[in-house]
Amino acid sequence: MARFAYVAVDLQQKPVNGETELPDRASVIAALTKQNLRPVSIKELAAKKKGLGGIDFNNLFQSTKVKPDQLVIFTRQLSAMIGAGVPLLRSLTSLEKHAEDPVLKKTLALVIKDVEGGNSLASALAKFPTSFNDIYVNMVRAGETAGILDDILKRLAYQQEKSSAIRKKVKSAMAYPTVLIVITVLAFFGLMLFVIPQIGKILTNLGGPDAKLPGITLFMLGISHIITSYWYIIFPVLGGTIYGVIRYIGTPKGKRNFDILVLKIPGVKNIIRKMAIARFARTFSALMGAGVAVLECLEVTSRAVGNTLFQEALQHAAVEVKNGRPLSAVIEENPLFPGIVSQMLAVGEETGQTDLVLVKVADFYEEEVDLAIESISSIIEPTMIVIMGSMVGLIAASVMTPIAQLSQNVK
Repeated sequence: MARFAYVAVDLQQKPVNGETELPDRASVIAALTKQNLRPVSIKELAAKKKGLGGIDFNNLFQSTKVKPDQLVIFTRQLSAMIGAGVPLLRSLTSLEKHAEDPVLKKTLALVIKDVEGGNSLASALAKFPTSFNDIYVNMVRAGETAGILDDILKRLAYQQEKSSAIRKKVKSAMAYPTVLIVITVLAFFGLMLFVIPQIGKILTNLGGPDAKLPGITLFMLGISHIITSYWYIIFPVLGGTIYGVIRYIGTPKGKRNFDILVLKIPGVKNIIRKMAIARFARTFSALMGAGVAVLECLEVTSRAVGNTLFQEALQHAAVEVKNGRPLSAVIEENPLFPGIVSQMLAVGEETGQTDLVLVKVADFYEEEVDLAIESISSIIEPTMIVIMGSMVGLIAASVMTPIAQLSQNVK
């Protein structure tokens, strides 16, 4: 795609300036003519220069993703306007004009130009994958093909709200233990760097250089000495290790190994598994309800479940379904999916209502996720408090024990 700047005149001979992204000049002329505009000048714009390492510094600090809440509002409003009989272009123009989110406003402006140029709404949205994922684009394409775009957009908005609700619950459940862990780590290093060395000096002054200190005190002083003496090595190594682990998880192999690991951690594995199943059921049912083919539903859903093992399982299921096997039979053979999923799928295949059956599965597992999150949150809170209390008690014991011994010696 090339970007062109154009100058044209309308039927009243008023000048109209703008930019568009189309394959060639002929496409620009055709698009302008379709809008009852007569092109006067069309110039191809040069690609934006990038800085060191191919980085576009103009957009380095600008977000290119529409916020989930804004996307839900846009989807619902577009559904309502189309359902009321408002033409698509007019609906998009109105929503772009009143959009509060600058990213959404900019995105809609480009989508409108593409639609004016003769592209479908799905094709225009597909150019912004960070905001409109495969599920969104495929459902919109199916809605345009079947002529039920307003109904499809309602389904999309509902699905996005459910997915957003689960993400928010997980984040809120993890916020408290994360804060406690950070405070614990900072408190530990603060005590080791600033408090314990001073206490060691006080104990040495009180008892003399030959004073025999308890083992727990010597242990804490030893840790403090190592940290204060080699902090310039310890902190870079810790930072490098964390950075390396994050980079490794970002690779396909690292992501797969990480997903295998989380599915083995007690407590966490149940939440991850139920979330993946709920996401599969909700996404697959939405795509099936939109009229998307089963194989395409499986391919798109596999990229939306958020776990590599489930993704591989669904991609394998797509191959088996293509060979003529029913999806319920393939799912039943995979230990990742509980028996209820294959049973409900079998019922859906027999009755021809797979999308409705999977909605019930999604509702059930979303409730299970809520209960699991509440359960693990109630366990994490006292556990973290015990850990912090143990650390404080250890430090207090290492300080108070030698002071008690010295006071007895003085007596």
